[in-house]
Amino acid sequence: MPSSADELVELLDLETIDINLFRGTQPDTLLQRVFGGQVAGQALVAGARTVEDRLSVHSLHSYFLRPGDTAVPIVYDVERIRDGRSFSTRRIVARQHGHAIYYMTASFQVHEDGLEHQDTMPQVSSPDESLDLGELFRSKGTDSAEWMREWAALELRYIGDSREGGNIPNDERPSQSRFWIRVRGKIADEPLLHQATFTYASDMTLLGSALVAHDLQISHPKLQSASLDHAIWFHRPFRADQWLLYDQASPSASGGRGLAFGRVFTEEGTLVASVAQEGLIRVRD
Repeated sequence: MPSSADELVELLDLETIDINLFRGTQPDTLLQRVFGGQVAGQALVAGARTVEDRLSVHSLHSYFLRPGDTAVPIVYDVERIRDGRSFSTRRIVARQHGHAIYYMTASFQVHEDGLEHQDTMPQVSSPDESLDLGELFRSKGTDSAEWMREWAALELRYIGDSREGGNIPNDERPSQSRFWIRVRGKIADEPLLHQATFTYASDMTLLGSALVAHDLQISHPKLQSASLDHAIWFHRPFRADQWLLYDQASPSASGGRGLAFGRVFTEEGTLVASVAQEGLIRVRD
């Protein structure tokens, strides 16, 4: 997987094959299937390449259909659904081996001023006061070397969760977790780069918040997990190479699936994005 901001940006920089047709490369990885954040980030870039520069993405909704093959490139086919005066809509399908593996619908909007309000950012420890994820793994007796090698392009700091002793009260929302997250290194100022790299990172840790109430980890040997769908609403400009609070909570788990929502704040308390994901969390005997 990419080990720096430059490598992550390069991974998301697609080759243009034809009009509305793009190809994404694969990183060197030990993963058995394509990381969901990678295909989502690449699909967003494919859609953005077909709209005018004056528009930026404000929402995306997607479904993961099949596991992606890490050994071959992914082809992205963009359908131009609508171009209006203020909004443009694109549907992007990712294909491998002749099959669709992922669908995204993305909406792009011309910037305009309007009514403003937002949630208040919760009081949390700062990134410097929070625990590096590698340190967290080591404190639990887990070998973090492979994880750090695969996800070296990202920095994550663990703030807490709603397990007993996990720093977040669980009286009303029993399955919560909080992390600081950013891309490791500097990214150019182009807004799409920050939206796409955050889309890549947004698939990290979110489904895990649905397991907090059950005291399970994504890596548990009896747990079968996979992202099923993923949505992001971009509210305000941000930089993915600066610390973002990823405030996560799961309101429900049932039927072998877990639902999770994430609020994304800057260090200054600005709500810049909201994320939703449902995933498979099937416990096997």
